[in-house]
Amino acid sequence: MKHIFFVEDDLSLISGLSFALKKHGYELTVARTREEAERLWENGTYDLVLLDVMLPDGSGFDLCRKIRESSKVPILFLTAADEETDIIMGLDIGGDDYITKPFKLAVLLSRVNALLRRSENFHQADTELVSNGIRVRKLEREVYKNGALLDLTANEYKLLCLFMEHPDMVLSPEQILDRLWDCDGNYIDGSTLTVYIRRLRMKIEDHPSAPRCIVTVRGMGYKWNALERDV
Repeated sequence: MKHIFFVEDDLSLISGLSFALKKHGYELTVARTREEAERLWENGTYDLVLLDVMLPDGSGFDLCRKIRESSKVPILFLTAADEETDIIMGLDIGGDDYITKPFKLAVLLSRVNALLRRSENFHQADTELVSNGIRVRKLEREVYKNGALLDLTANEYKLLCLFMEHPDMVLSPEQILDRLWDCDGNYIDGSTLTVYIRRLRMKIEDHPSAPRCIVTVRGMGYKWNALERDV
């Protein structure tokens, strides 16, 4: 269940949206002032923020700035103001979307769902790479093949991440060498790169002599052949 942090002082809007959001399966925490919102923000974990610009004791823009000091949580501004300068300011300081009152419930729910999907995709892309039965957990620096943990060297890990971050894209040896350094900071030459690719294939390919993941593109370089994007 996704947890939405709703910062709004209009009681009628709080009542209506709270009912609708809970009905659609969201957990909800409501704050009516900036002071209350700052306290609840520090003590909670939220998946999305619905934030009114005009609060009784301050500006939603200031609260947005505070949130952005520690979080990338999606922020959707709610406001009666439709001035272009307000919209630009809200987006420039870290807001993700902006909807003006009055609005239709269906439109708000669509925006909320879109922001949550985008956030999930961002965090998964940011922390995990998944393709061809290979899963890289970047925060833990762990690589799994069909659920089994692989033992990769630091440079094998970096090489694998480089390929998986650029699926179906031909990378020249020069492009790869520009990104790949050994643990002591020494440059790796073309011959060493060939060795690394051969060793990496031995660990991730089902048939290293006939690789399907890391394929050679004759005269151009190598590419990660994304046969399966999800595991």
